[in-house]
Amino acid sequence: MPGQLGKTNQTLVTAFVLQGFSEHPQLRLPLLSCFFVLYTMALVGNTLIITVVTCSSGLHSPMYFFLVNLAMMDIMCTSTVLPKVLVGLAWGENTISFQGCMSQQFFLVWSASAELLLLTVMAFDRYVAICRPLHYGSLMSLQLCLVLAMSVWVICALNSSINTALLAQLSFCGPNVITHFFCEIPPLLLLSCSSTHVNSIMTLLADAFYGGINFLLTLVSYGYIIASILHIRSAEGKRRAFSTCSSHLIVVSVYYSAVFCAYISPVASYSPERSKLAGVLYTAMSPTLNPLIYTLRNKEFKTALGKLLSFCRP
Repeated sequence: MPGQLGKTNQTLVTAFVLQGFSEHPQLRLPLLSCFFVLYTMALVGNTLIITVVTCSSGLHSPMYFFLVNLAMMDIMCTSTVLPKVLVGLAWGENTISFQGCMSQQFFLVWSASAELLLLTVMAFDRYVAICRPLHYGSLMSLQLCLVLAMSVWVICALNSSINTALLAQLSFCGPNVITHFFCEIPPLLLLSCSSTHVNSIMTLLADAFYGGINFLLTLVSYGYIIASILHIRSAEGKRRAFSTCSSHLIVVSVYYSAVFCAYISPVASYSPERSKLAGVLYTAMSPTLNPLIYTLRNKEFKTALGKLLSFCRP
């Protein structure tokens, strides 16, 4: 619903329309079912991780502490986007207020950027565990883990606040259809009728930090990890060392692939279909798969889960 701007001939957009998947009406019910299942699995899986790790003293280690933070970020990310998607698919209600759009943008950027930064911290944790195992306890102390986790949340909240504030100051006086299933920076910049130069610069800086520097730091950590594993003489030792970081490596590969596809490209070359596919990967698939990837082959977690379930039985 547009509102008039007094004496000017322009109109101010006070609500947006999310295009979603309206160009494929025949897929509405299958998509509704898929997104409902993914959202349910993401909530259950990540809540289970938080509950089991919190209630099991044997899992109170840096790796599981960071895993709990990752689970909270996944819940925030998927809950910011998928409920609105489900409403749109079920009842065709695709409008979102300007304030709602900015709120969705804030929490999405916060959770997505925090996950990228946390994956780098988790890569450093695996580096210390494999390359400096004798000093792991002293290096990855509780105090350091708390500082690292808090820094991730605060830095990314600040980044999201700046980008959202800059976005909220733009004028939207023309088309109000967002070619996506949630509010995202690139399609919103394309709708603005005011200068987006500052926004583009800030987005580029954020891309360079989260998608560039973080990615390089993760690669460096795994370079040292792989080199250290190759120096292990026994095949069993190599297998055990690799198994401790293989889950994290899979998550990093999936998440960075989606983020690079969605964000590491100029606004002018924005592709709605490509961005929607990437959006599904990091707002629905990744939060759903992460609990499975981290727990299915984890004997410690499965043992703790079994003890917790047996304790809860009457």
